[in-house]
Amino acid sequence: MLKHIESKLNFPFYISKRYLISKKSKNVINIISLISIIGVTISTAALIIVLSAFNGFDDLLRSMNDSFDPDLKITPSVGKVFSADDSRIQKIRNHKSVLFAAETLEENALLKYDKQQYIATVKGVSDNFVKVSGVDTMLMIGEYILENKGIPYTIVGQGVATALSLNINYIDPIVLFVPKRNAKITSNPSKAFNRNYIFPSGVFSIQQEFDTKYIIVPISYARKLFNYQNDLSALEIKINPEANLNNVQKEFKAILGEDFQVKNRYQQHEAFYKIMKSEKFYIFMILTFIFIISSFNIIGSLTMLIIDKKEDILTFRNLGASIKTIRQIFLNEGWLITLVGAVLGLIIGFIVCWVQLKFEIVKLGAAGSFIIDAYPVKMIWYDFLVILSVVGLIGFLASWYPVRYLTRKYIIQELDRI
Repeated sequence: MLKHIESKLNFPFYISKRYLISKKSKNVINIISLISIIGVTISTAALIIVLSAFNGFDDLLRSMNDSFDPDLKITPSVGKVFSADDSRIQKIRNHKSVLFAAETLEENALLKYDKQQYIATVKGVSDNFVKVSGVDTMLMIGEYILENKGIPYTIVGQGVATALSLNINYIDPIVLFVPKRNAKITSNPSKAFNRNYIFPSGVFSIQQEFDTKYIIVPISYARKLFNYQNDLSALEIKINPEANLNNVQKEFKAILGEDFQVKNRYQQHEAFYKIMKSEKFYIFMILTFIFIISSFNIIGSLTMLIIDKKEDILTFRNLGASIKTIRQIFLNEGWLITLVGAVLGLIIGFIVCWVQLKFEIVKLGAAGSFIIDAYPVKMIWYDFLVILSVVGLIGFLASWYPVRYLTRKYIIQELDRI
């Protein structure tokens, strides 16, 4: 008779659903089942929220880096500079996929402003730099002016400006000191340094790595300060959005050969992005481990349910149900607990992230202390899929082992005695 019923409906699933939503003979089983569902829900929601927060920070940092870094950056493989007249470099400039190419020259210098001193990197840039990067959109104070009527100006990173106690008043200049190239030993140390001054026109704020390191000046001023003629530290390139960046990068590498390095945005900060990925992975593993611990509630719930339903199981057996069918009933029970908790957790996690995106409830700190006011959040469908898969797998394992063990211990032995 039972086989006929099984042919008409999914008998194990039907009984599992009844056990989940109906009142058990012992109220404690209901409580443990509810605790199991709540544990799965909280763990799943926590995974979604934390990973979405990591995605938000990663996206924010990438956007800030994009404000300073070019699509592709060409640097020498050996040494610090290369000639701008190199025929291969000219071929790159004229490439059909290149929208803009900016020349840059970088060296360290000692900055002096009033009584404050600070060592920073002076980055000389050509006029196209503002088209290659978005640094002009990241100004906190002043204007993006590097040259006006033949007079050079500089824009300064916020960290450098703070260290120098800088004021944008066009009255007090920043004095720069750099060692002369090929300078000879002399009894007068001042002769071993080039000295020049420049007025600040603005202060930019992107992220700490840039803000505490750079001041930006016209490349003609940098060449004069560092005693270079027509040399570059890098050629920074903006690629046509319609072009395939990976293919263009490979083509540039083939043109330039081993004398040059061609790096995309990821490769320009490869160590940083690898750390971000590692942090996200380890946080995911820690939260997964917490979920594994919480899944012991499922084991407890199934254990007590099997013991409580011994009479039902014997009835099913007498009606012709196989051991596989009986096991499937309780395995489905564990899956239902996991599925209900996982779906609720995904919904709650989505709602929390959406509310944070919409209303920015959770703040980073005092207003104006950070680049953004609230925690950034970015939801990725791939994270939802991975979390659902991991939660489902752990829920299956948490159900499968105790069901096999307990049915063998409590059911098969009981049937053998009968």
